[in-house]
Amino acid sequence: MPSPQRLSAIEQIQLRGSYPAETAKPLDELWGKNVFTLEKMKKALPKEEFKLVQRTIREGGKLDPSVANAVAQAMKDWATSHGALYYAHVFYPLTNSTAEKHDGFIAPQSDGTVISEFTGKLLVQGEPDGSSFPNGGLRSTFEARGYTAWDITSPAYLMETPNGVTLCVPTVFVSWTGEALDKKTPLLRSNAAMNRQAKRLLTLLGNTEVAPVNSSCGAEQEYFLIDQAFLNLRPDLLLVGRSLFGAPSAKGQQFDDHYFGAIPERVQVFMQDVEQQLYRLGVPCKTRHNEVAPGQFEIAPVYEAANVATDHQQLIMTLLRSTAKKHGMACLLHEKPFAGINGSGKHVNWSVGNSTQGNLLDPGSTPHENMQFLLFCGAVIRGIHRFAPLMRSVVATAGNDHRLGANEAPPAIISVYLGSQLEDVFNQIREGEPKSSSTAGVMQMGVDTLPEFQKDPGDRNRTSPFAFTGNRFEFRAVGSGQSVAGPLVAMNTILADSLQWLCDELERCIQGGASLQDASFAVLKQIMQENGSVVFGGDGYSEEWHHKAVHERGLENLPTCADALPVLERPEIADLFERQGVLSRVELQSRYEVYAEQYILAIEVEAKLALRMARTQIQPAVQGSLGDLSGSLMEQKSLGLPIDTSLAEQISSLNKDLQDQIVVLEQALNNPPHGSAAHMKHCAEVLLPIMLKLRKAADSLELLVDDDRWPLPTYQEMLFIR
Repeated sequence: MPSPQRLSAIEQIQLRGSYPAETAKPLDELWGKNVFTLEKMKKALPKEEFKLVQRTIREGGKLDPSVANAVAQAMKDWATSHGALYYAHVFYPLTNSTAEKHDGFIAPQSDGTVISEFTGKLLVQGEPDGSSFPNGGLRSTFEARGYTAWDITSPAYLMETPNGVTLCVPTVFVSWTGEALDKKTPLLRSNAAMNRQAKRLLTLLGNTEVAPVNSSCGAEQEYFLIDQAFLNLRPDLLLVGRSLFGAPSAKGQQFDDHYFGAIPERVQVFMQDVEQQLYRLGVPCKTRHNEVAPGQFEIAPVYEAANVATDHQQLIMTLLRSTAKKHGMACLLHEKPFAGINGSGKHVNWSVGNSTQGNLLDPGSTPHENMQFLLFCGAVIRGIHRFAPLMRSVVATAGNDHRLGANEAPPAIISVYLGSQLEDVFNQIREGEPKSSSTAGVMQMGVDTLPEFQKDPGDRNRTSPFAFTGNRFEFRAVGSGQSVAGPLVAMNTILADSLQWLCDELERCIQGGASLQDASFAVLKQIMQENGSVVFGGDGYSEEWHHKAVHERGLENLPTCADALPVLERPEIADLFERQGVLSRVELQSRYEVYAEQYILAIEVEAKLALRMARTQIQPAVQGSLGDLSGSLMEQKSLGLPIDTSLAEQISSLNKDLQDQIVVLEQALNNPPHGSAAHMKHCAEVLLPIMLKLRKAADSLELLVDDDRWPLPTYQEMLFIR
């Protein structure tokens, strides 16, 4: 029988049942109900003022203060008509989480009455404390001023709780001296940089009408669900999001029976609750399913403008967590909450396009003839090759270190998968001009009643970190708990830089007398000759590829945060961001300091918690079991029965190993080196290996100690009892 605490948790779960979901409503009644959409703004604003707002959103530029006053009044009237008493500036500090500063609409009057007030100034600007958020030295405690500023391109929305409604206004977050303290500001800058260079190339290609170019994003969110009763008995899952101890369940994911299996009723009720809330907030979630590991699931929206998609991705994470609690469950967004089974990622599907030329990464049916696509795709290939270490660094977190390179996630070597059709086209370009594009033909399944359909021209590659998937690239290395803003900033910026180089080269060739087509093929050939080594269509997990990538192709392998984050200090990375106007050198350095500190703190907290759990939970259980065994052996001896002491000796030996590793870990914690880079190396090369040895001893003991003495909910219980 399980220990009393675990048994009590199991009994709670068995009695719990499903939380009743709200009765499903038609999609048209739900969609965007809690969003201050352009349609609602159009009805609330005078015609000319609405046109100014619409033009600012679509084309950029400054908004007149008087228009901001009108928008604020309309926004307040709409929010208060739905019961809102407060508004919040919502921003995204360098923590991967969401921050909010709430203020009331209340404005006391001299006669003792109150009115509701929300002016353009209150809408446009807020003032949270800039020194209390991670800032990498940009703000000191005595220099605390920071500002939030309204992002007009992302719509305001209402967040509902059982007893109130709050108007939420998406904002950027900057210091008093103007540096970005958030994830949104660099994303907006990177999109502007990419837009400048993309419009330049489209104009060179002969387009006379070119709408603003925007990046798009669709992020697939993986997560785990366990019962809240189990979470309360697991200090590691509660405090750091992953299990620091835990022997594998006899049954894990080896039968492949969970992936796309029937969704458990309790989980489906939870999913439907989440989706209805997201539809009200205008988040276009389309897909839900069981993921590979037991207890693991996925939700995926369709594409949106990258800035809005990033805000929506934060909302998805917030609502997954809060709604899970409502249903008596806990949502785990850590990249590797359970050792030995698949972890969770957040595949970021990324493309660029506009309203006049469409998706600029759509190859069409004959990509070898589609010069627009070839140039944009070639720019991506060049950018990923030149700045592959940057791409690795923007997905470097303590949690992702447990996942990258494992058999469910792409390796720490960044490569580009194009698919057989496009790889052939670009290889033709390397050797000369492309003459043809292969086709995949029709899928025939040998059953008359089954339909025939057109196959995709290329397969998918699950081992590639950066894979072309039809009309977009999928960055598969992003962690499940990360904001997608950092990866999007990197992709937009390196594309902008490559487009700038490409346009410069095209103009030089054309000025030298070459035709546009000849100049384009010459530039593409140069790209493939100089950067084609990043293109790889094979098994990214294989040892052969790791050797070839590093020793023959010159690609970097950066397996840990300690290896990847110092990339942000390289001069060529600072030059890139400064050249494109996305991050100043000071802002980039501050990000390195913040992310390095977050990695160090994450490992130190895990190490200290592992020590405490080993001392206060695991060792007492082992000592109690040893006492029982000793008493049993003495009783057997007194009765003259044969005695087998091997089990007692095994437990005693493992317990000593556990104690030894506790001492070693404590010493390592008390003697860290100085400096961010050295401290990160200490975490990666000293603390984590000791914690792994500590875990190995504890997990072996779990399999030997009586079940009624083991204090922690087991993998079997957490992953399979719902």
